[in-house]
Amino acid sequence: MKVTIFETENWEEAALRQRLSNHDLRCSVNALNENTAAAYADSQVISTFIASTLNDRVLELFPSLKLIVTRSVGFDHIDLKYCHDHNVTVCNIPDYGDYTVAEHTFALLLAINRRIVAAVEHSREGKFDHESLRGVELRGKTLGVIGTGRIGLRAIEIAKGFGMIIVAHDVRPNIEAARSIGFRYLGLDELLASADFVTLHLPETAASHHLLSDREFLLMKPGAVLINTARGTIVDTEALVRALATGRVSAAGLDVLPQEPMIGDEAQIFRSDHKDAVDFRALVADHVLLNHPNVLVTPHNAYNTIEAMHRILESSMTIIEAFANGKPQNVVHVAA
Repeated sequence: MKVTIFETENWEEAALRQRLSNHDLRCSVNALNENTAAAYADSQVISTFIASTLNDRVLELFPSLKLIVTRSVGFDHIDLKYCHDHNVTVCNIPDYGDYTVAEHTFALLLAINRRIVAAVEHSREGKFDHESLRGVELRGKTLGVIGTGRIGLRAIEIAKGFGMIIVAHDVRPNIEAARSIGFRYLGLDELLASADFVTLHLPETAASHHLLSDREFLLMKPGAVLINTARGTIVDTEALVRALATGRVSAAGLDVLPQEPMIGDEAQIFRSDHKDAVDFRALVADHVLLNHPNVLVTPHNAYNTIEAMHRILESSMTIIEAFANGKPQNVVHVAA
């Protein structure tokens, strides 16, 4: 098969060429978009990471396409209707970053709670006053975990190590996990009212879009902290800006933002594959959050460990081989 892997790093290409030597393999350091697709238009298999565009305008440039492998858990960035209509199978990698993302969740939480960034800046400036850097202990505080899949459960396990009280919400409660790990499920409103810290670990779906908006922020315990390492669109960022302004939410740690590709390169607004999809109010809200003194934003980096990157590469190659052998794995959309 003609296989093209986008967004590759140098160390990955050697492993890919060795493992997929039976295929016509091409690697590109570039993300896939309308401008980069033409050189690889005969591809039967494409694999992309988080910076690529996979809407109908891009996918129609691949008339022989049979398989898309997204090197991510989420697949909401792929036009599944186009894939259905054009007999394209879509596969993801659901289990590479359970511990990686959960650990980043607590990196954000601890950095906010103990004012780590401000403390480092004070030290570098020769300031050794402590009052403005005072934090609070996690022990005995309540963590609200929304979404108890693989990553959510890992976050709960870490929280137990800090001596936190854990409450959770999920449309499909894992009662056995609640019993064995030691946490309890609540309705969303009750969780928001009781949690000192709220962390999000659920996929982007129609039901989860803007799951936290003005109503939900008003329900939150005054001064609560929000952590989001899931999907940017789960949070209504305009509503979050308002909640921070009133102090209803005291701080936020965000690894994802709704308009993050535009923030990285706002010239993309004028590209044909983005011009109809830009939410300018959300983009402005993202900029407010980036510069807010009580918000820490990391650049969609929760997945990024050496171990996770190796798992992603290994899983990607396994998926391509399995598809070539007629036994597709990790299928999120089956070709029509």
